[in-house]
Order: sequence, then C-alpha cells, then structure tokens
Amino acid sequence: MTIAALSRASTMIRVRDLQKTYYVHEKAPGLWGSIRSLVARKRIAKQAVQGVNLDVEEGEILGLVGPNGAGKTTLVKMLAGIIHPSGGDAQVLGHTPWERHNDFRRQIALIMGQKAQLWWDLPAADGFLLLKEIYRVPDERYAKNLAYLAEVLDVTKHLNVQVRRLSLGERMKMELIAALLHEPRVVFLDEPTIGLDLTAQRAIRDFLLAYREEHRPAMILTSHYMEDIERLCKRIVIIDGGEFIYDGPLERVAKTYATQKVITAHLRANVGTPIDLTAFERFGELLPAEENEVKLRVARDAVAEAAAALLAGLPVADLSIDEEDIGTIIERIFRERRVESS
Repeated sequence: MTIAALSRASTMIRVRDLQKTYYVHEKAPGLWGSIRSLVARKRIAKQAVQGVNLDVEEGEILGLVGPNGAGKTTLVKMLAGIIHPSGGDAQVLGHTPWERHNDFRRQIALIMGQKAQLWWDLPAADGFLLLKEIYRVPDERYAKNLAYLAEVLDVTKHLNVQVRRLSLGERMKMELIAALLHEPRVVFLDEPTIGLDLTAQRAIRDFLLAYREEHRPAMILTSHYMEDIERLCKRIVIIDGGEFIYDGPLERVAKTYATQKVITAHLRANVGTPIDLTAFERFGELLPAEENEVKLRVARDAVAEAAAALLAGLPVADLSIDEEDIGTIIERIFRERRVESS
C-alpha cells in the first residue's frame, strides 16, 4: 500500500500475522552440563509475539496492556524497526519498519521510559540542537516546536541545565521534547511514566492528550500504570504470551469482565456496640475497610438486595456503589486465562 492510500484510509499502522520467535540455549547445571553444552546445545523456542493483527488510526492512542514478558515491548520494537519479525507483515506510514528507510525514521518517535537518548553531561538544549540536524528540522520550525514543547511541559528554565542534574520527572519531559521536536506522525510510548511521582505522571498524561489533539499522531502506549491507560486510551489491546486476548474499547472490558461491584457503607460515628457482619457474607466477600466503614464485593445482580440489607441492618450514614477498577479486572482476566491453560 502506498503512503497516499494509507493516508486516505487514515490507517497509519497496519499489522498482519506478525510473529517473533526467539531461541534461547538451555544448559543443565553443574560441570557436566557445561561440558555437554560445548558439544550439543539445547535450543528452546520462545514465542514472543504470535500472529498479531492490528490497525491504528490517525489521532488514536492505543493502550497495550499485559504482564512482564507478554510481548508488548517486542511488538513496539518491531513496529519501530529495531528488530526483525520471524514472520508476517507490518506497514507503518506505508513503510516496512525493519527496512529502516530514512523517510520512515524521520516520521516516527520511540520513547522508552527506561532508556535515555539525551547526553547525561550536556544540557538538554545541546542535545536538541544535534537532533535538529539529524532530523533536518528547519530553523524556524525547530524554534517554534521547542518553545511550544518547553512551555507546555513547563521546563523552559531547565533547558540549559545538565541532564544529570535534573529530576527524574524533568528528564522524562526533556526526553519527550527530544522525541517530538521533528513532529513525528507515529509515536511509540514504552512505559513513559515509569518511576515518576504522581505529579509528574499527571503532567505527562495531560501533555500527551493535548499533543494528540493538536498534532493527531497515531500513538501506541505500553504501561503498567492503569491510570495511564484509563486516562489516555479509549481502545486497548490485552496481550499475554505474545497473543492478543482482547482488542476493543476500554469500556467494553469493564462491561464484559466486571462481574462484580463494591458496596461501601459509611457508618455513623460512635456506633458503640460491636457489629456482627457475618450475616452479610451471604451476599459476597467482605473486604478490608477503614474504621466505621463496611466494604462488600458482590455480584452485579445481587447489588440491590445487598445494599438494601446493609441499609436495614446497619447504622448507615452514606452508601456508595462502585465499579471495580480496570486494573483489577485485567488481573482477573490473566488469572482466569492461566487457570484454564494449566
């Protein structure tokens, strides 16, 4: 497919039956195992990505969710052209990523929360100047983009400070600027908020949403922080063992797999006599709670009956009914999947 055709369809990333198999050598323990491995090494195939199919549209932020070793980073690296697949095909902006044409590389960005692209002992501004030359960004466009990104991320006053003297959150913001200076049309975000405090995480989420609205790139986000996924992504892919087990709207995950709700009863202060809660266990699971509070996890179809029983049997000052958080739901999906496959 040509770039023009891909643009008309607004599909910026298209993946068909993409696969990646790694081979690792296994050695028996001890001296004899070492000697044997010199003669005949045992190779084990590890399926990192298995037959993945995926389309990502212009302006979309796709959340890629899965446990460690699920294949998230391997998939991102293949789409960014860093590693070759074992099979299948992918087109990013009409290019085959692992062919690494310069026109392709000038239109993408890869941001990895655990790897830095700026030089540790230089001010970020010096690193940006070098990237300007690498990506051949015109002077006027460079000045405009740098001023905009630095202002929105609130790091203008830190541009001439050595990168190693910046806080972790400030360094991550500089990495974002470095990745976005050339206005990439596709952005891969691999754990962009890892290790950051809550304030820095929130600032980066807000920035990414604002940047998406203004520039409309296609983005793929991997994160272990469910708040990143909930705040940034309307669509998610759940991956486990290199295989997609869900691809669709985030809200549908909750509707499909959230079979329970949590009822929280806030009791009136100074109740006095101890309260026997065993009578409520027939409705569901009693959860740990604060003082003067009762939490009960119940099936969705038992919510009304359980809430009525709590109101009738306890000195309730206030009562709330909440959906389970998306992180808990996804953990349950993985847990049930592993039980089924064992």
